[in-house]
Formats: sequence, C-alpha cells, structure tokens
Amino acid sequence: MLQNYFPVLIFVLVGLAFGCVPILLGWLIAPNRPDSEKLSPFECGFAPFDEARSKFDVRYYLIAIIFILFDLEIAFLFPWAAIFKEIVATPEVKFFGFIEMLVFIAILVVGYVYAWAKGALDWE
Repeated sequence: MLQNYFPVLIFVLVGLAFGCVPILLGWLIAPNRPDSEKLSPFECGFAPFDEARSKFDVRYYLIAIIFILFDLEIAFLFPWAAIFKEIVATPEVKFFGFIEMLVFIAILVVGYVYAWAKGALDWE
C-alpha cells in the first residue's frame, strides 16, 4: 500500500529541493555588504521603520488603485476575445456583441480621461 505513495514522496522531495536549494545557495554564496542605499525604502515613499503616524504621499496608493481597476477591467476583454469567432458567426449576436464591447471600451476611455484630467496620473 505504501509503495503507491513512493512516487508522490519523491515528487515532494524534488519540489522542495528545487525551492530550497537556490535559496540556501544564495544565502551561503552571495556577498552580504549592505550600505545606506540598499537599506533605504523602496517604492513606498516613507521609511519602513519610522513612526507609524508619519505623513506619507497618497499618490503612490492612488496610482496602484487605478492600475488595479484598469487591469481588472482589461481582464474582461479576454473572454470576449476568446469567443469572438462565435460572436461573429452568430447573426443575431454579431451586432450586439460589437456594440457591447464598444460601450465597455468607451467606459474605460472615459475613466482614463477623467483620471488624467484630475491629475491622478501626474507624478512630480
């Protein structure tokens, strides 16, 4: 009975080796020479070990939220593109499918122009 699980055990061990060996090699071989530039904060705008109630720039989070919104909206284009041949092949749905996607893209463009006009995409 346990002989049936031996390939699974080998698979798990090989997977662990592929995940752990590069990390251990990097920890053992890589030079560790931290300087002030390497220890400085990256992409967040404030020091990570500073006071929790310090002021920070909200524009970073605004750009991230706008990216997530547009990224998720663009993800809705993929199912439409995947069934595009079926949409075009069906006479009843052909015009409706095209107009539907035009409306969706128009909403995306209006949102993009609004964010641009409000200065949400400007970074000083």
